[in-house]
Formats: sequence, structure tokens, C-alpha cells
Amino acid sequence: MADTVREIERKYEAGDSADAPPLPDLSQVAGVATVAAQEPAELDAVYYDTADRRLAAAGITLRRRTGGTDAGWHLKLPVAPGTRDEIRAPLSPDVPRALAALVRSRTRHARLTPLVRIVSRREVHLLLDEHGGVLAEASADEVTADRLADGGRTAHWTEFELELGKDTDPGFLDTVEPHLRAAGLRPSKAPSKLSRALAETETETEPAPREKRKRRPAKGGKPTAGEHVLAYVRAQAEAVVTGDLDVRRDVDDSVHQMRVATRRLRSAFRTFGKVLDREVTDPIGAELKWLAGELGVDRDREVLSARLRERVDEVPGTLLLGPVRARLRRWAAARHVGARKRLICVLDSERYLALLDTLDALLADPPLLPAAADAPRKTIAKAVLRDYRRLARRVEHALATEAGPGRDTALHEARKAAKRVRYAAEAAKPALGKPAKRFARRMKSVQSLLGEHQDSVMAREALRAVAIQAHAAGESTYTLGLLHGREEALAAAYERELPDVWRKASAKRHRAALRA
Repeated sequence: MADTVREIERKYEAGDSADAPPLPDLSQVAGVATVAAQEPAELDAVYYDTADRRLAAAGITLRRRTGGTDAGWHLKLPVAPGTRDEIRAPLSPDVPRALAALVRSRTRHARLTPLVRIVSRREVHLLLDEHGGVLAEASADEVTADRLADGGRTAHWTEFELELGKDTDPGFLDTVEPHLRAAGLRPSKAPSKLSRALAETETETEPAPREKRKRRPAKGGKPTAGEHVLAYVRAQAEAVVTGDLDVRRDVDDSVHQMRVATRRLRSAFRTFGKVLDREVTDPIGAELKWLAGELGVDRDREVLSARLRERVDEVPGTLLLGPVRARLRRWAAARHVGARKRLICVLDSERYLALLDTLDALLADPPLLPAAADAPRKTIAKAVLRDYRRLARRVEHALATEAGPGRDTALHEARKAAKRVRYAAEAAKPALGKPAKRFARRMKSVQSLLGEHQDSVMAREALRAVAIQAHAAGESTYTLGLLHGREEALAAAYERELPDVWRKASAKRHRAALRA
């Protein structure tokens, strides 16, 4: 696969003018020393999508383009309004497998076929600074769009783009915009050429793009408990699908974010079992647990590797005996390669794709119980407090357990319960407002402390495994033993801190605020 390019641009159109104006003179823009006109180019692009336009519904475009300086396959992914990541691959007759794999969580088993052909005659001016650096690229495109199916309709228009240079401050776009407006241009209503082409070549008999179905609020305009819960479930399901793409691209922290979305979904099914029928959601929850476990292999490596590197950096040079850093790097690299290969296989598996289809089906026809029609405050507050009582029992059990492996296990179970309460409170925020937000923050403090304790437990297990490898290779294990001892001391400190953290987080007034 070729490079990924971050594209920051704004699109403009000629407003209500019948005749599109030429590319305006931008030589008077602050910071622009020279405007360099380029040779006109003809760009010929064919856009691909599924029959029900799943990529378009997600703001994703996939095209095969000839002409210009960047001919090839381009996969454009939305990052923020006006910002997209463009992943490029060389020209080939068919959709490159690497690009098709990146959008598999969207397309599943649906085929990618030609949807629209867009031909643009492009006039380009480079806005250069005093050193000859490119501040931005201003272009005017005379566009012809042909629908390749569904009646073959054609549309014509002229649009203008201002694309930021690689090292230019994004604020430069604001500097240029008044000059464009003065020339009669206005921000485009369409976010991309494809979206405008689809809108202007639409037919009445054509099926609408595939989208997540949203339920209307209940009579009176006030959302029900079921609508609150479904909105949260829908957001987390979308986060899983979006996270899939980031994981495949190996984006930093993407595995963690996808795993969190998976866990939040599963937690919501269990927390709001009075709203969504658990006979339907429990089997989905079991599959989500499987997926979270697979994602955890790589995530646990990331956390442990970072923690162990930090601990080694704290050791004085006089106590750093043997090739400790090299040994830990080899351990982390071996786990990463194996974990990543396995994870990509999971994301390509039939089991995973079936899970995504099942989530879509759930949202299209949710298994709502009678309580879903109730007002959200009472129903959702009760669900959060049920999870809280479960957490309280686990914390009390852990504090009463003698120090050692048994307490480590009990504290880990309490950590999982704290995470569930936090997720429940976060899901409740649209319905319960600030009390839920504050409650989630307090539960996070408990979860974070218990998480540090569990990370210490895992670090000790990793250090022991690495020490066994080092010993077998004839290396000194002194420093690894020192690190193990420090982790034991940290765990003990976390255990001493827990009673006070729990006392503050579990004050009765916090729970009363949820009921108010």
C-alpha cells in the first residue's frame, strides 16, 4: 500500500450566478509572495461503492483516477469537517485488495462496483510564500458527472477548492476565504464531488443509501428510555465499525478504542436488560466478549510494553545489569507481530463479520421491552444504581480478602464492575445530566486505581516470563528482579489507597443525586 496523505481543504461554488467566475486573483492574500499558474489537467475518476452505497453513507470515497500528478487508487476517509486522510495505491484494473480490506467492516460481503464517473478539467494556482514553499493550492474544476447505473443521468457544475499545503497552518484557510467570497464564491453545500454527483443524478426509483435507521421520539417530543439506550448502542456499534478501519491501519491507540466500544456495547446490554430483551442481546454479548478478548491480546501488549519501558528508565545506571532494554524490546516485538497477524485474521473472519451484521439487525429491529416506553430518568437511574450495588459488594469482598493472589483476583473483579458502572453512568448522561456525569467521574477514579493495580499484577507476570528467557540465555536477571519488587511495592500502595478512594466515590449523596 502507498502513502497516506492528510488532506485539509475547503470547497466553494459560484452561488446563484449563472456563469461560474474564473479562479480569482489571490496574489493580495497576506503571506502570499507569488501565485504560480500550473498547466491545466484533465482528471478522470471512477468512484466505487456497494449497490446500497455503504461507503457514501459513511462519508468514505473510493476512486480510480487517471490524469494529474497522483494517478492511482484513492481511498478517502473522513477525519473532521474539511479534513480527510487519503490512502493511495498504484493504478490497477481492479480494486486493490489492501484498500478493499480497509473498508470491509462497511462492505462485509457486498461487492464494490463502479457507481459514478467524474471528469474534471482542472485549473490550478499554487500560492507560494517568500521562500517558494506551497502555502495552498487553489483550483477550479469544470466537472462532468455520469451515473454509471440507474438510468445513466449526467450533471455539470464548476467548483473551487482551496487545499492547504503540507506544512501550512490551518488558519491560512481563514485568511484566504474573504478573498474568495469577495470574488462571488460561497462554501459548497456538498462535502465532496461524489456527494454532489449522487444528489444531482438521483432518480426517483433509485433505492436510498444504506443508513442506520433512527427511531423517532415518542409523542410529545420527549425521548423514551428505549430511545436513550438505542442511541447509545448505535453510537458504540458505529465506533466498532470505525475502529476496525483504524486497527487495520495500525493507528495509535486504535485497538484500545475499538475494544472500549466493544465492552461498552456488552455492558449496555447487561445494564439495560429491563429495556432490551436479554434473550436477544446475551448471545450478541457473548460474541462481543470474544471480540474484546481478541482485541485484548494486542492492547495488553501495548500497555505492558509502555509500563515496563517506563520502569526501566527509572532504574539508576549502576543497577541496570545485562541487556534488559534489548530483552524487553525483543519480547514486545515478538508479541506485537504475532498479535497483529492474529487480530487481522479475526477482523477478516466470518464470525466477526456475522457479529457486525447481527448488530445492524438489532438496531433495525430492536427487542424493546415494556420499560423501554417509560420516561428515561427513573428507568435509567435504577439501572445505574443496580450496577453500583454489584460494585459495592465486590469492593467490600476484596477489602476483606487477605493480601495475595486471592485479593489480586478479587480486586480485578471489582475493577471490571467499576468499569461497568462508569459505562452505565456515561450512557445515562443524556437522560440524567450532570449527576450522571459526576457519578461517572467518581467511578472512573475507582476504576483507574484498580486498573493500576491490575497492570502491576500483569507486569509482574511479564517480568517473570522475561526473566526466565534471560536466565536461559545466560543473562543477568538482577534488574528484572528489582523491577518485580518495585511492582509489588506499587501494588501494595494501591491497596492501601483504595479504602479512601472508595469512601469518597461511594458517598450516599452521589447516589441520591441520580434519583433526584
